[in-house]
Amino acid sequence: MAVVNPFLQQCPSASVSSLCAFYSHSGSSNSPRMSVKFTISCSSATSPVTVVNGNIDQRAPERNEIRLGLPSKGRMASDTIELLKNCQLSVKQVNPRQYVAEIPQLSNLQVWFQRPKDVVRKLVSGDLDLGVVGLDTISEYGQGNEDLILVHDALEFGECRLSLAIPKYGIFENINSLKELAQMPQWTAERPLRVATGFSYLAPKFMRENGLKHVMFSTADGALEAAPAMGIADAIVDLVSSGTTLRENNLKEIDGGVILESQAVLVAGRKSLTQRKGVMDTTREILERLEAHLRAIGQFTVTANMRGTSAEEVAERILSQTSLSGLQGPTVGPVFSKHDGKVAADYFAIVICVPKKLLYKSVQQLRSIGGSGVLISPLTYIFDEETPRWRELLSKLSL
Repeated sequence: MAVVNPFLQQCPSASVSSLCAFYSHSGSSNSPRMSVKFTISCSSATSPVTVVNGNIDQRAPERNEIRLGLPSKGRMASDTIELLKNCQLSVKQVNPRQYVAEIPQLSNLQVWFQRPKDVVRKLVSGDLDLGVVGLDTISEYGQGNEDLILVHDALEFGECRLSLAIPKYGIFENINSLKELAQMPQWTAERPLRVATGFSYLAPKFMRENGLKHVMFSTADGALEAAPAMGIADAIVDLVSSGTTLRENNLKEIDGGVILESQAVLVAGRKSLTQRKGVMDTTREILERLEAHLRAIGQFTVTANMRGTSAEEVAERILSQTSLSGLQGPTVGPVFSKHDGKVAADYFAIVICVPKKLLYKSVQQLRSIGGSGVLISPLTYIFDEETPRWRELLSKLSL
């Protein structure tokens, strides 16, 4: 019966009687071997799963359109829409109450707005091909499923951490590390450490891996910070951003208590990438747009004119300054002007890419070596010859 558990976790409303009949019959040493095929339907609106001799069918569900799952509500939803817009992939939704939309720049793509945990479940089932969710959600509901492939692991929003927190007072006043918490004599089989959390997979896994044997978990959603003060839990495991809410409720994080550093990620289903027509091409375009935009954030193009005897001489002066190297080096080209009827290059134009934190320092250095007419403009995209994460994706798929 343990074989069935992973599927039941994804589809808790599946018919248990059919499964019991199948496994008890085929597992009997006295019964003849037989080939049994049946279909289990899940009420969470995912595609039926076909099982043959105990193995889930590995084929992707048949359909023509490519589906991208996005969070339907909250800050994660708005930040995802904004990021896509900045990548020239604006989501067009005719009616805000509809759960289906499109991105005109990507043909044959449907956008489906779902709860984050449903995005993960439907990626596993094959009802979605791509999705944007938090790494914490993938880790909690994907549970290490090899069919989930991280395409981009750092979309630079939704940053938080999944962390263990305990009270600042009472028996925990002098407890400041996970090791000290585990060594407290209070925790026994009769009186375990009580932990309130909404992460029923990650939290127990973390405790086991760190040697905390006597732990009891209670599942809760929202307002977990109140649980220790109410006396219904000794500790909590929850997402933390700034830590302000913990401090205001007399709770503290401890050394070694961070379970997972999380932010928004782009994830795909392995079967969709390898079996569904067009998914790889669409994934590559989305990935390249994301990479180019994210790399350009905080970068500026600096253009200036400079007198010199040659492009090489100007380049040598520029490279003598620590803040003027650019991405791969400065671009130097002649600026032509006409004097007394003759065309000559008296100046050279230089172009470099500079991060925001070094912008003013770079301008000062340019001036010090003869730069003038300095122009500054923000960058929108920086495209590499090939996106590094695309090569990583091909490696994960053994392509």
